[in-house]
Amino acid sequence: KKVLARYSPLNKETSYTIPDTVTYIGGSAFQSCSNLTSIIIPDGVTSIEKEAFADCSSLTEIVAGKNNPKYSSLDGVLFNKDQTTLIRYPGGKSGAYTVPDSVTSIGYDAFFGCSSLTSATIGNGVTSIGVYAFQNCSALTSIVIPGSVTSIGYGAFSGCIGLTSKSINR
Repeated sequence: KKVLARYSPLNKETSYTIPDTVTYIGGSAFQSCSNLTSIIIPDGVTSIEKEAFADCSSLTEIVAGKNNPKYSSLDGVLFNKDQTTLIRYPGGKSGAYTVPDSVTSIGYDAFFGCSSLTSATIGNGVTSIGVYAFQNCSALTSIVIPGSVTSIGYGAFSGCIGLTSKSINR
């Protein structure tokens, strides 16, 4: 396997296409790459470690290749292939977001550090919200959690200092 272990945050590119030869993206590979607005994942990538896109404050889209066997994207958000797990919401996207009903699981640190996310509505198919899923979403003021959620991971909403409205629909 060919590993992308670390992309230099000193690069000034705003868009980066991962080389076709890469099959594995390491943990924190793009961490703190504040210049990047777009990352394109080729079809050959079959493994992405946790925190690969942490603290990418300008990132507005993560695009998976259409023929990638493990990953897909919708409106710049990274999912597993069948879109049942939301893997990563780009840190630079702003405003409100509704998690699609196809999603059953919001992954580990999926929204971590998304400081421009203002509100979130979690789709009716979601049963679990991962560890640190929304940590440090400082502009998040409102979240709607459906009654289908049976598990919320440790620290899922820690650091959400603006969160004033929580609604759990049963």
